[in-house]
Amino acid sequence: MKVPEITLYFWVVKLLTTAMGEATSDWLVTHIDPVVAVVLGAVGFVVSMVLQFRVRRYIAAVYWLVVVMVSIFGTMVADAIHIVLHVPYYISTSVFAIALILVLVYWHKSERTLSIHSIYTTKRETFYWATVLATFALGTAAGDMTAVTLHLGYLSSGIAFSILFVLPGILYWVFGLNEIFAFWFAYIMTRPVGASFADWFGVARHDGGMGFGRGPVALVLTIAIVALVAFLAITKRDVQEARKSALRRTNPS
Repeated sequence: MKVPEITLYFWVVKLLTTAMGEATSDWLVTHIDPVVAVVLGAVGFVVSMVLQFRVRRYIAAVYWLVVVMVSIFGTMVADAIHIVLHVPYYISTSVFAIALILVLVYWHKSERTLSIHSIYTTKRETFYWATVLATFALGTAAGDMTAVTLHLGYLSSGIAFSILFVLPGILYWVFGLNEIFAFWFAYIMTRPVGASFADWFGVARHDGGMGFGRGPVALVLTIAIVALVAFLAITKRDVQEARKSALRRTNPS
């Protein structure tokens, strides 16, 4: 498998990467030339993606490097669409939602499954990362739309999306909601949750934040991500094959 097992570690690192990507992107475009920042983000994204497709199995450092670069570069692209092209957030949110639906429909039509436990071919991995890209774009636009266009503010947006993030898990455990739908719905929500709280901690108080600054927030989140990914790389607790082997040893029947 080329993707990690879905555990609590997965969701924690995923939320940290979405927040870190938001803070890092905003810090870069305000402290160096925005064009240079976007180019650097694009290069980092391409390099990380090439590495991911070249490896033959799931490697924590490589996989999460891609997710981080998707978060950083994806934020830059989504912001550029609004700031440079002046596309309203509600329009970009709608467009990205349609794009995500089209990717998922084509993926299911081609492979007859959307399960992340079936990512063992290059074609399916391509669909997987296309879906990830679409979810990041949709989540970024949706988070900005609620915080700015709908005037909910960063904290209120973060709380609202946090509720939506945990909701599919509750519905899955209590009412048997389809696990694939539950996973991708929660996955989409991780983006606006992380981004909203990153903005809340980073922006100035007069803009509705805590005023800690984008740079410090990005640095703290980066340290946390590196520590957790290193832990996963050493313990292999998110490797699907290792977990299956452990289950077979525990239950040989």
